Amino acid sequence: MLWLEDRVGNDVMIRRWGFTWALQICFPLFASRFSLYCHAMRYRTLGKTGLRLSVIGLGTWQFGGEWGMNFSQPDADAILDAAEACGINLIDTAECYGPDHISERLIGDYLSRRDRSRWLVATKFGHHFNSFMNRTDDFSVDGVRAQLDASLKALHVETIDLYQFHSGSDDLFQNEKLWTMLAEQKRAGKIRHLGVSIMQKGSELQAREAAKFGVEALQVFYNRLDRRPEQIFFPHARRDHLGIIGRVPLASGLLTGKYKPGATFAANDVRSQIDAERMKRDLAEVERLQKKEVPAGVPMANWAMAWCLQDPIVSSVICGCKNPEQVRANASAAELVTA
Repeated sequence: MLWLEDRVGNDVMIRRWGFTWALQICFPLFASRFSLYCHAMRYRTLGKTGLRLSVIGLGTWQFGGEWGMNFSQPDADAILDAAEACGINLIDTAECYGPDHISERLIGDYLSRRDRSRWLVATKFGHHFNSFMNRTDDFSVDGVRAQLDASLKALHVETIDLYQFHSGSDDLFQNEKLWTMLAEQKRAGKIRHLGVSIMQKGSELQAREAAKFGVEALQVFYNRLDRRPEQIFFPHARRDHLGIIGRVPLASGLLTGKYKPGATFAANDVRSQIDAERMKRDLAEVERLQKKEVPAGVPMANWAMAWCLQDPIVSSVICGCKNPEQVRANASAAELVTA
């Protein structure tokens, strides 16, 4: 089997599995019998980092077991292989996604057997996993240095492409000694770029002062149900040429349109923590959007991801998934991105 790659300008790569391509040309009546596929993926540069990210990234919180199921190494391999096949090159994880760096370890085992150069790896620091949705903060200089080394080991990499301050308070963020240590680790080659993953209701301060501490990218909670970043974070990103990565573009799955008012989630699913009134309100809004804004014939999830990418300041949106089919469905949203 052979990969074929076509580049269109600087932003689009069409990646085709050679056998499927041959079938489509020579035996079109039989091509549909095969589950192979073709996607057009777009890429954007993350601020001034020079990193070219696929506009659809792969979120891996689910690998830690807090989204209703546990993942084996073959499960993770299948998901990551599907992502790579679709042109996705960004993996986003964190040291606290599951016990003992389990999300990072699943990714690291995979990377140890694949071509590392095809991937941009982003991870985060600041929390120690205790149990389901239970963390202990550790943003101390020594603690973060140890977390970095542990993440490098778990991921089987020598360098982390984007190392992110993870949902910490403003007081923890403004620790100059922490950023001095991280700058030293960057010079040592353990980190390529620094970022901040701002908590869902985080303040403006971390975006406003990001450049002061050598931060080059912001990861923000952004979707059609929560447009707050457009006023709070995007202006600072424009001013300081910071990259933006949007997380939770599907509002934890609500913007897929699969869930109706009254939907409930298992106790081991993080969505079971959402306030019932908020869930009811959000699902009612999803129904309205589905009727009023989603174009006919377009899957709501694809529309929701592409909506987050309307503003070119957003380089990528990271989407979780539970199987290869969901990866492929997410990747297909890139076809709706026009620039």
